[in-house]
Amino acid sequence: MLFPNDDDVASPDISWSYTGFSMFRKWLAQAEGFTLAEMEGFGGDRQWCSVSTTLAPLLNHPDDDGSDLAPAQCAAMLPRLETILDLHHPDDSNPALRRRIEDVSQLITVLRFCVDKDVALIFG
Repeated sequence: MLFPNDDDVASPDISWSYTGFSMFRKWLAQAEGFTLAEMEGFGGDRQWCSVSTTLAPLLNHPDDDGSDLAPAQCAAMLPRLETILDLHHPDDSNPALRRRIEDVSQLITVLRFCVDKDVALIFG
């Protein structure tokens, strides 16, 4: 679960199973032009410094726990996620793609909330 560090249970959040979060991150990495499995920490030996993406704090993060993402990191990811969302059509007939689009949309909502309230994003 990813949620704002604002102690308000009514704040937006997003959650996946471990498998679902893995599939989402693999899809995002592919959208960024690389394969997550080739990266250090995901079975490969490619260093994260060799990848240029503002999504690295999300992609290269433990599934749960780990450090929070600062509001500035959330803000830096928003434009790229919005671009990815704009590239896909919600009426796509592929159910897996529709799920990824919904995930991106929900994540944007949570990140925008973190930025607007100036609170960190927690991985829990």
